[in-house]
Amino acid sequence: MADLFGSPAPASGDAQQPNRPLADRLRPRSLAEVIGQQQVLGPEAPLGVMLASGSLSSLIFWGPPGVGKTTIARLLAQETDLHFMQISAIFTGVPELRKVFEAAKIRRQNGQGTLLFVDEIHRFNKAQQDGFLPHMEDGTILLVGATTENPSFELNAAVLSRSQVLVLGRLSLADLEHLTQRAEKELGRALPLSGDARDALHEMADGDGRALLNLIEQVAAWTVEAPLGREALATRLMRRAAKFDKSGDEHYNLISALHKSIRGSDPDAALYWLARMLEGGEDPRFLARRLTMMSTEDIGMADPQANTVCLNAWQTYERLGSPEGELALANAAVYLALAPKSNAVYVGIKAARRLAKQTGSAPPPKHILNAPTKLMSEQGYGDGYAYDHDAEDGFSGQNYFPDGVKRPVLYQPVERGFERELKRRTDYFANLRAKRNK
Repeated sequence: MADLFGSPAPASGDAQQPNRPLADRLRPRSLAEVIGQQQVLGPEAPLGVMLASGSLSSLIFWGPPGVGKTTIARLLAQETDLHFMQISAIFTGVPELRKVFEAAKIRRQNGQGTLLFVDEIHRFNKAQQDGFLPHMEDGTILLVGATTENPSFELNAAVLSRSQVLVLGRLSLADLEHLTQRAEKELGRALPLSGDARDALHEMADGDGRALLNLIEQVAAWTVEAPLGREALATRLMRRAAKFDKSGDEHYNLISALHKSIRGSDPDAALYWLARMLEGGEDPRFLARRLTMMSTEDIGMADPQANTVCLNAWQTYERLGSPEGELALANAAVYLALAPKSNAVYVGIKAARRLAKQTGSAPPPKHILNAPTKLMSEQGYGDGYAYDHDAEDGFSGQNYFPDGVKRPVLYQPVERGFERELKRRTDYFANLRAKRNK
């Protein structure tokens, strides 16, 4: 089944056939019956406005599995009197595409348009995606693509420029409850579950309507004397694995959530996102590496110990492995979340690199260069160098930037953590330098 409601709506006489899957029997017959996705289907939402104006453009539906992408595409064709044609990028090659386009051209000559629904459109390569363009432009097809991957990364710019991207979200718990009630009405009986177990069933579906209906079919087939509780349900059904692709968009979304939680000094959120990634099968070594990076980018010299904590956690994981070593990563995440924050060094090195590019190959001033040869000495290397240990306060205040480069302020420590002390020191030397150079 390609989608929660991916086939034509059955005739009314078919609706009660017991051998038809529940998801098939519950397919909406109009957009008004679709559960959820009001952000695209509502009267003032993109599709609602398009349908009201009678002007439908090519679309890309971006969202997780089981949220109604195929359903909405099919019903759009129905409501706009377009011929609905569905292909999958997994099973369709160039010869099949040519046949699809030729059939659409003939249909157009006969006065009917074609809504071509392309499932998993991101699996087409660049050349195949480019093949859609002339047929989109001359009106042979109205393209509706569906993808679970970020279109910005996976689809050609030319296709995106001719389409509107609509984001379909996971079904909420309220949406799943609504779907459950609709299923119970179709089945003619309530599910044999307590309220807590009913909530657990919705959690198991993880926002996927098709998955929920499959679970409901299993539960409805059980013969039990009393409603089952959460624990009894858990022993009979396996929890659906959380959506997580270690190389895809979700991978970067979750590591971003972990990073932002740590930067925002929220240890509970940091532990949650760390757990989400571990439960999803993320490599703990990747997490150790990213935590160490966070210690240098977001904490820096506000707490120099943070980097040591991360390196120790990384080493502890390497020695203990999973699952014991994962606790060390949790310790590091909490430490980073609660550490004082500063990106002063991060900002400073970026500014320094920009300045390094601007100044090119400007040499150091001669007075701080060694003169190991007579020629170098004759060239003035080392002339005028002030040995800091011989200076008052052990500080000469000399210039160490290339001649002609105005002295910048690259490192600006904050008034937090250990950097408060470093700010005191930088201010001290800045004032002393100003006095020495009067």
